[in-house]
Amino acid sequence: MFTNYKRQIILLMKAIISPFNLQKTRVNVFKYALLLFVAVQISSCGSAKKSSYFNEVGNNSFATYFEPLEPILQKNDLLSINITSLNAEVTEMFNLANNAGGAQPTGYLIDQDGFIRFPVLGKIEVSGLTKKELREYIREELISKKLLMEPIVDIRFMNFKVSVLGEVNQPAVFTIPNEKVTLLEALGMAGDMTIYAQRNNVLLISEEDGIKSTKRIDLTSDELFTSPNYYLRPNDIVYVQPNDRKVRNTSNAAQWFSVILGSLSLAVISISTFK
Repeated sequence: MFTNYKRQIILLMKAIISPFNLQKTRVNVFKYALLLFVAVQISSCGSAKKSSYFNEVGNNSFATYFEPLEPILQKNDLLSINITSLNAEVTEMFNLANNAGGAQPTGYLIDQDGFIRFPVLGKIEVSGLTKKELREYIREELISKKLLMEPIVDIRFMNFKVSVLGEVNQPAVFTIPNEKVTLLEALGMAGDMTIYAQRNNVLLISEEDGIKSTKRIDLTSDELFTSPNYYLRPNDIVYVQPNDRKVRNTSNAAQWFSVILGSLSLAVISISTFK
């Protein structure tokens, strides 16, 4: 890469120095300044397009993909299971994990075999179920065993988190209390992407049943709106990659090229001014 920069510097020096003479200095300075201005404008237009979302989206309607709103329960998920019924005194025994004497609720951790231990009902295999399926199972068990009358079962994730990393202004791990977050909302919580982000190549890392999967998402098109990845799942990781501009700006060769180009420009201006 540095060799390419050297070649560009040599060509630039030849272009600036070769036509120089005392009579044409100001004309050449104006000519190269104009070319530099045009190049910067063209570059700015291209950068602006690459740094915006959904460039080709018009007035359209999209059907929202809802499947991720009911994620599958997995090992290591931490659940809050709250029971209410007409008999508040009997119901209290089923909510011990949610009322730990003023301390932080412990909840129900799905173990490595996919089970939780629930009061009276004992071990329940929950891995692979949705919250709705587990809710119906517990309700039917409480009724069939005549433990409660008309119980209401509420299940929530206690560890619904997503991570946003890479070229964003505030990378962090975010807890989602309402268990519903879109990719765009997660990027918003992270302070949006920086100007150096690849908006057409965002990496989404998910895990289900111990198997990790990766997907590439283009945020310059409208494909996200009809994608199953529009809503994030628990423990999803969003990684925003840096673009070529960031890589160039952090390279020593680019820094030296900028210094040398600036020095040449100053020399040309000085010759023109003090002639």
